[in-house]
Amino acid sequence: MTAGAQAREVSSVMHVRCPDRLPEDVFRQVLELLGELFSVVQAQPPSAALVEAKGALRYHGVNARGLAEVVRLRTVALLGVDVRVGIGQTITVAATASHRISQPGGILAIDPDQVTDWLAPLPVDALHGIGPRQATVLRGYGVDSVGLLAGLPPATVQRILGGRAGRLVADRARGIDPRPVTPRALPTSTSVSRTFPRQTLDGAEVRASLLDMVVQLGLLLRRRGQVARGVGLTLKFAGGPSWEKARRLAEASAHDDDLRSVAYRLIDAAGLQRGRLTALVLRGEDLVGADQVAHQISLDTAREDRLVAEEVSDRIRDKFGPGAIGPAATLLRVS
Repeated sequence: MTAGAQAREVSSVMHVRCPDRLPEDVFRQVLELLGELFSVVQAQPPSAALVEAKGALRYHGVNARGLAEVVRLRTVALLGVDVRVGIGQTITVAATASHRISQPGGILAIDPDQVTDWLAPLPVDALHGIGPRQATVLRGYGVDSVGLLAGLPPATVQRILGGRAGRLVADRARGIDPRPVTPRALPTSTSVSRTFPRQTLDGAEVRASLLDMVVQLGLLLRRRGQVARGVGLTLKFAGGPSWEKARRLAEASAHDDDLRSVAYRLIDAAGLQRGRLTALVLRGEDLVGADQVAHQISLDTAREDRLVAEEVSDRIRDKFGPGAIGPAATLLRVS
């Protein structure tokens, strides 16, 4: 059998999993490397990606395992990152396979005729897509393996887990997953930061600095014609430790009001008491073009007035500089 014939027979989905806590810039480089080999790459932040390998298999004339070896060799040689690659006929099988690789790097390929036998003895929570709560419920009914789950009538699984969720789980336990790999790049982000010249415990000073950063971030996004779907905040403390958290916005926005509301909730969630802060980093996450987002008509006249004031403030900053106008509370900010 020729390599080309083998390539047509084997599975075509790869789940490429990087080491945990991989820096975002390195993860982006892994995605770029995958993009050089495959035409369809779906980023799965923070450290995984799906690829549709069918076209690449035909182009390179190799089987899936051979192409996965090329991926591993290139990521190790060029980036120092040893990835784990699961290969399967569907997203569920490929992702489940990559999570069954225990060593730092490796490849596990599941051929289509092996799927049922391979899945059957796995613990029910090892099946990709089953959450901890679903697994706990299933175990409560004595269903502790994927094989037992696959043997249940789909209607029974639906009664246990609910209609749509039960149907999906029942299908995936049988290796059925019609989802295609969809091209998706890693969402872009941007950030502003503030370093304190001395360790600070002053809550008013920290909050004033955060408000100033909100104004900077909003202005940056509006000038770039972008909106954020999420906001992240990192607090850096004396001695090296840090705290980080992110929240989604109710609607994608670049307006100071919306960004400030989420930023304040984030710093409140940090529960600062006697922590000595050395720096703040505020991020706009999952950025998209402002023209890609539908704008809801607002009946809140106070909000509309604030948005008009924001436009005027932007024009003043454009003419006289970014520090020409801003919230009075930012006068407490650290220089």
